[in-house]
Amino acid sequence: MNLNLTAKTAVVTGASRGIGLATVQALIAEGAHVVGAARTITPELKETGAYTVSADLSTAEGVATLMDAAFDELGGIDLLVNNVGSGDDVEPKGFLDTDDAQWQRIFDLNLYSAVRISRTAMPSLIQRRGAIVNISSINSRLPAAGPVAYSAAKAAVTALGKSLAEEFGPQGVRVNTVSPGVVRTSIWEQPDRFGGKVAASAGVELATFLEELPQSFGITTGRITEPREVASLIVFLLSDVAGNITGADHVIDGGTIKTI
Repeated sequence: MNLNLTAKTAVVTGASRGIGLATVQALIAEGAHVVGAARTITPELKETGAYTVSADLSTAEGVATLMDAAFDELGGIDLLVNNVGSGDDVEPKGFLDTDDAQWQRIFDLNLYSAVRISRTAMPSLIQRRGAIVNISSINSRLPAAGPVAYSAAKAAVTALGKSLAEEFGPQGVRVNTVSPGVVRTSIWEQPDRFGGKVAASAGVELATFLEELPQSFGITTGRITEPREVASLIVFLLSDVAGNITGADHVIDGGTIKTI
C-alpha cells in the first residue's frame, strides 16, 4: 500500500526507543523527513537518519527548543506524533501514595507536552492540511489497571484528541488517538522500570512475570504487542489513505479490553 508520505515533514516525540523509535523508522521508510525528539538521543535514533533534538518535553522551555529546531529543519510540519509519556514517575503505587509533585510530573509529560506542541504546530498543520496522532493507553479505558495519575493523564490525552479533531477538522486537520495495551518496550522489560517493579512487588522474576503477563492480563492473542505494530497503525492514520478518519481512538491491545 502506498501511503503517499514521500516528502512529508513529521515531528515524533519520545523517539529514542519503543513506539517512538519504531514510528520514526516507519515514517522514514515511507519517505518522510522526520524530526525525532527525546530527552536522551540514543544510538538507535541517530541511526534512523532523522534529525534529532534533545529536549525535556515536560517543560515549556523544552517544547520551545524542539519546535524552534523543527521549524528551522523542516520549514513546516505536515505530521505530528505526540508519543512522549510514561517516564520514570509511573510506578505501581496507589492513590494515597501518589503526591502532588508526582501528579504534576505525570501530567506535564503526558498531557501538557501534547498541548504545548500541538498548539505550536497547529498553524502549520492548518496551512498544510496535516494530521496528528496522540498516543494514549488502554489505561484511559481501564483506569483500575494502572497507576491512577497515569490513567487520568492518558484519559485527558484521549479527550484532547477528540476536542482538537472537532475544532480543527473543518480547517483540514485530522486528529486521532492510538491506545496501546502492553507493548514490548523498556517500560515493561527493564528491572528498574514499571514492569520490573510490578514483578518485584509480586515476588516473581521479571522474565517469569513477562511470560505469564498475556494470560494474567487476559490478552486474547496470547502475546504482547510489538512496537512496530503500533507504529504501523500510527503511520497509516497519518497518511492520506486514512483521509476520512478523525476524532477516533484506535485500541491496539491484543484483545485485552473485552467491552464494546
